[in-house]
Order: sequence, then C-alpha cells, then structure tokens
Amino acid sequence: MTEILLALVTGIVVGIVFTALKLPIPAPPVLSGIVGIFGVYLGNVGYNWIVERFFS
Repeated sequence: MTEILLALVTGIVVGIVFTALKLPIPAPPVLSGIVGIFGVYLGNVGYNWIVERFFS
C-alpha cells in the first residue's frame, strides 16, 4: 500500500511541475492509453506466471 501511495504522490508532484512549466503531461491523456499500460503490466505478470508454473 505504501508503494501505491508513493506512486500517487509522485505522480501528483510531477503533474504539478509539468503544468507549472507549461509542458505536456508525460502520461497518456485518454483512457485507451491507460488501458494499454495496464495491458502491458498484465502481460508481464502473465508471462512470469507461465514461466514459473510450467518451466521451473
């Protein structure tokens, strides 16, 4: 839980800094981009699970 809160706080700080400097945010601006990032994460987790389950 601490890791999640630290990531959230870091994201908020980065968002504030980028907005103050009038830079585009370094994150996908639409839901499809966020879902894509989640898909990459699930692929990583799935691959690790398959390797541990069947090839160890």
